[in-house]
Amino acid sequence: MNEFAYVGGRLATGLVDLTSDPGALESRGWWAVVVTYEGKVTCARFEHVRQGPHPRGRWAPPGEWITSLDEAAYMQGVERIREAIGEGIVYQANLCRVLSAPMGRDADIAGLGQRLVERHPAPYAMTLRLPGVEIASASPELYLAREGEVVESRPIKGTGRTEQDLLPKDRAENVMIVDLVRNDLGRVAGVGSVTVPELCAVERHPGLVHLVSTVRARLAPGSGWPELVAATFPPGSVTGAPKSSALALLDALEPVPRGPYCGAIGWVDADSRRGALAVGIRTFWAEEGLLRFGTGAGITWGSEPAREWRETELKAARLLEVAAGGGGAGQDLAQRGPARSRPGAGVGVRPRDAGGGRGLRDGEGHQR
Repeated sequence: MNEFAYVGGRLATGLVDLTSDPGALESRGWWAVVVTYEGKVTCARFEHVRQGPHPRGRWAPPGEWITSLDEAAYMQGVERIREAIGEGIVYQANLCRVLSAPMGRDADIAGLGQRLVERHPAPYAMTLRLPGVEIASASPELYLAREGEVVESRPIKGTGRTEQDLLPKDRAENVMIVDLVRNDLGRVAGVGSVTVPELCAVERHPGLVHLVSTVRARLAPGSGWPELVAATFPPGSVTGAPKSSALALLDALEPVPRGPYCGAIGWVDADSRRGALAVGIRTFWAEEGLLRFGTGAGITWGSEPAREWRETELKAARLLEVAAGGGGAGQDLAQRGPARSRPGAGVGVRPRDAGGGRGLRDGEGHQR
């Protein structure tokens, strides 16, 4: 099988259109959608969509993982964010690192996606293969869902092995991000339509628990997918608050691009005016012969650097075990050998986006 998308038990085949214009999502047909954290948009329209099993594919374990920030550099980054909080620059920021490993011989992203479906089920999982885009995601987090004019976001903030591991810091972090999401949606919502039906609910996922809230709104007349994504992207739960200040700070602290990680991954049915985009967490992507995976943690004034590092390990451990060929027992990465740091890994200015801009970009990287 060549290009395909698999999401929610539906298999999409027969690629008929590929564009970087999010306005296409208001036209016709069924679309797979990827927006990288840096704002590059890929919209792929498929001719055939049907219920079916996940495509089968060969999978081979990847090679040795390296990390864009090692433990010392990550903890230094946590302290830098705490300093920024003390100076009133941000209230919270989500510090991330990217793991990379050589792809296994003849490995097929469909094979990894199939393993995730079987061994690490997730509510917003998706596997996608397009020209230049190969993703296998087990995302538990809803960025945006739409049913006609009603839109919903379900930000995750707060992670532990069990509910007893969750701290007051986790709830405070969740409430901060809910306020940010409310403000983002309010930019394109009808007056008075933004509500919070659920705040800090505990959700259980394979190997861990999360605090999850729900923010709902009704789109104002004249607003559609392009306006909705432009007003809310990148997702608040993976950036920080205030968002613009957090983005600038994270650009200085993270040495490599996040790519699809922390972006948006999902589908839109333009005919029925429905769709669901996940936050691109718990997500593998393949590029240039490497398999990549991102992990991170939300940093607040109450953060302890070592605990935040362990949270990034917890979020990654079970997924890396699945990719390695294990059953996803969820052991710490330390038990299977920590990922090596990439040469020169540390806290410094990231070489991309020298102008510091953030926004949706077309396929050639031009900012919209």
